[in-house]
Amino acid sequence: MEPLPTPCPAHLIPDVTGADGFNTAYRRAQAQRAVFVAIESEGQWWTVKADTLTAGPGHVIDDIVNDVARNAVNHLVQVGEIRSDAYAGPVYFVLHGVSSEVRARELAAALHAALHGDLEPLTVALRRET
Repeated sequence: MEPLPTPCPAHLIPDVTGADGFNTAYRRAQAQRAVFVAIESEGQWWTVKADTLTAGPGHVIDDIVNDVARNAVNHLVQVGEIRSDAYAGPVYFVLHGVSSEVRARELAAALHAALHGDLEPLTVALRRET
């Protein structure tokens, strides 16, 4: 499987729901030395997961990107779009309680772009709160 493009369109974000979906996708990202990003169904809710450790030590997130990503997650918690048990970096991110697969994909793609230094998709995604 090819690495995800950057920025990654929302429809290409992998759904890792299932017995070994997460482990398989995570190992693939490690092998490709790519930032891991995926969504996962949890009943009626969705979770967004992203991890920069899979990209290796050469992939560095600068302080500005980290601050923007963390503030975005905190904002989504404050407005009630994701649960308060979200994890906001600096190395990995987990957003629980997203209301739909479409929104989970949008947030995952935006977070993936941010973790590559492109903050615009995250800014746009925050404007489209559900």
